Amino acid sequence: MIPRYARETMTAIWSPETKYRIWFEIEAHAADAMAELGVIPKEAARVIWEKGRTAKFDPERIDEIEREVKHDVIAFLTHLAEFVGPEARFVHQGMTSSDVLDTTLAVQLSRASDILIADIDGLLAALKRRAIEYKLTPTIGRSHGIHAEPTTFGVKLAGFYAEFSRAHARLLAAKSEIATAAISGAVGTFANVSPAVEAHVARKLGLAIEPVSTQVIPRDRHAMYFATLGVIASSVERLATEIRHLQRTEVLEAEEFFSEGQKGSSAMPHKRNPVLSVNLTGLSRMVRAYVTPAMENVVLWHERDISHSSAERMIAPDATVTLDFALNRLAGLIEKLLIYPENMQKNLDRLGGLIHSQRLLIALTQKGASREDAYKLVQRNAMPVWRGEGDFQTLLKKDTEVKKYLSDAEISEQFDLGYHFKHVDTIFKRVFGES
Repeated sequence: MIPRYARETMTAIWSPETKYRIWFEIEAHAADAMAELGVIPKEAARVIWEKGRTAKFDPERIDEIEREVKHDVIAFLTHLAEFVGPEARFVHQGMTSSDVLDTTLAVQLSRASDILIADIDGLLAALKRRAIEYKLTPTIGRSHGIHAEPTTFGVKLAGFYAEFSRAHARLLAAKSEIATAAISGAVGTFANVSPAVEAHVARKLGLAIEPVSTQVIPRDRHAMYFATLGVIASSVERLATEIRHLQRTEVLEAEEFFSEGQKGSSAMPHKRNPVLSVNLTGLSRMVRAYVTPAMENVVLWHERDISHSSAERMIAPDATVTLDFALNRLAGLIEKLLIYPENMQKNLDRLGGLIHSQRLLIALTQKGASREDAYKLVQRNAMPVWRGEGDFQTLLKKDTEVKKYLSDAEISEQFDLGYHFKHVDTIFKRVFGES
């Protein structure tokens, strides 16, 4: 985690203090369940809670112990015993380290998911507001980066709103799938710890029960979770890339907000660079980079190994912290995005009417021309305009073969910009539930 690209609410989830507090709660809840089953004295469970609840676990002390014992959970349990006293011998009975580690990771990822879901909600709100604001603002649609046909800037943003709505649904599903607890002991058979203990701990932590844990929670759950984050990151990059293109000097249809005193270049004072969008592109690549090791973590030996462990210690905090920062930054970017409708209109007019070529093609076929002949007629008038040698509508009206099918009025009719926007209300109703 790099502080430059991290927000405190998310990084707190991955702090040693938070981790050790969750470890304690798992052990203490398990002790309560064991006490109810008569496995350990109820007084011991009470003391574990009483002394552990107010304890301030010391990461440096735990690290010191771990340097000797070479085991992080044992180091924590040893430190816990320094607070609890003799009753600490009843902690962790029948449990294995993965019971604590995997259940803790489920809690952390669930909490991280809640933050990410809220981030997406904030981005959706910004996209909706700006989409409605520019619902009928004409702009050119581009295919392969080339002017195609007119659309509206609102429709463009509505498409991103729909995409992040899907991201929201996927993340809810991913959270549900990742939020499972495992307190099943060595190789997951419950030989030394009752399934009732697992059920109690899961209920207290708001988690589901892992049906078969084999000592670890199967990593296909985690792979799907981080793959979901990777897909969301790709959506972030797609929107950021769109803004980068729209801010190019030759286009300048939209631009990142440039605050007073901000500087775009150390060498060229005139520069206003899309630094936020470029930054989001890079951050998105990092989130996606964690998907591959998450997939590879699915393949563990037999009931378990720990080849996944070292990777997850980096994947989980880095992917969630980075995506949280990216989503929050993107929402702010959209909220303050500068929009230039006049430049959109200039770009619409740049090709001298060529953006209406398909309408001419259709009109000619409807008047009796074959599609092949109609295409040739439209294209031979379009190419001189493409080279800057005239106006499309004027050339069409001078073409005697075109005039065999279409009158001047019928040709002019095909250049109506509003024609392209007649179903914008339908699109908005599909996306936002309102036109």
